[in-house]
Amino acid sequence: MKVIVVGSGIVGTASAWFIRQEGHDVTVIERQPGPALETTFANGCQISVSHSEPWANPSAPRKILKWLGKADAPLLFRLRAEKLQWQWGLRFLSQCRPGATAYNIRQCFAMADFSQRTLRALRDEMKLEYDQSSRGIMHFYTDQAEFEASKPGAILMTSLGCPRNSIDADEVVRIEPALAPIRDKLVGGDFTPGDEHGDAKAFTDALAENARKKGVDFRFNTTAVQLLSSGKGADAKITGIEVIGPGGKYETLTADAYVISMGSFSAPFLKPLGINLMIYPTKGYSATYPIINEEAAPQVSLIDTEYKLVFAKLGNRLRVGGTAELNGYGRELNLSRCVALTRRTRELFPDACDYDQPNYWSGLRPMTPSNIPYIGKTRYKNLFLNTGHGTLGWTMGCGSGRVIADIVAGRQPPVDFNFHGMERK
Repeated sequence: MKVIVVGSGIVGTASAWFIRQEGHDVTVIERQPGPALETTFANGCQISVSHSEPWANPSAPRKILKWLGKADAPLLFRLRAEKLQWQWGLRFLSQCRPGATAYNIRQCFAMADFSQRTLRALRDEMKLEYDQSSRGIMHFYTDQAEFEASKPGAILMTSLGCPRNSIDADEVVRIEPALAPIRDKLVGGDFTPGDEHGDAKAFTDALAENARKKGVDFRFNTTAVQLLSSGKGADAKITGIEVIGPGGKYETLTADAYVISMGSFSAPFLKPLGINLMIYPTKGYSATYPIINEEAAPQVSLIDTEYKLVFAKLGNRLRVGGTAELNGYGRELNLSRCVALTRRTRELFPDACDYDQPNYWSGLRPMTPSNIPYIGKTRYKNLFLNTGHGTLGWTMGCGSGRVIADIVAGRQPPVDFNFHGMERK
């Protein structure tokens, strides 16, 4: 069977790898000159099974109201005359109910846990190196009420099989001595020793190179224009994909199956086919700093719950990622949000990095209101989805690639997950 995958971030590349492992001919369409040059490029780098709690939770509406009008707020809504943004926002609020949150946590955890195991198997099989670390991930809290509110979630994650242990402030500093300068501000934390971090871009590059050696055809600098279809009802199918390649060459490619892994751009790309995905781009920021004092830099990957930032040491670099801005598909940098990243990182680790040489970046997270991605079938019998992973693309990427290979092959994946367009068994 011939399969076309559209998109070569971590999700698209993993999809291509596993589909090729099934023995199929795979072509990857990517508008950039290489893999992982958009959302995967400089993300927060955490493989965080313990962070499966969605943004939509009972405390979210209150926090959003508090942050309204603040240019450097962790979550910033810039209201636009866009139907999708308003629909997404209303659906987001509906997912803030306790029952919906609990269900969404279980769904995200199931895929994240499976994905982490899949990633480890890939890493061991191919001896992949990507500045990875298995020292765990720790949330730290500077607000007592927020710390207390986190404990039920930690208990739930532990009950699902992901130990997220609530700890006091002294234990936080014992696990991560780099936080000692703010010991007086800490009220506690929680620590998951099984979580990891690593450079998602480096991993995807390595996986793509292995896939290429196995016969996957990566067509870079090639833009997908539209899908062509025929038939109605149960007979509806995709008959080809129109693309513009290098030099402006226009052509139609055909395959037996098509997998869409275009991140935030999946929704507008599929809308002409009558497939309405509830995915909205959420612009996230990151900053990468050269480490100049190894002892003052964090060794454990951290989550700053007050500022909604993540920290990950990648060799001699410190990656800081976070904040969210719902403001369309633009990726232009907002200086006040960049400055906020550096200000907070300098407060926490004043002697760790050269803060005069930040490398700022922004990417569009493909967010669903529930944080649950679209993985599965569509009403077109040969068109499949693997998109909408939001903040957990790196965490869920390898597992999502593995299960979409099962779905394309007509098998039920071995994960208790609500796959799109499929009955649960």
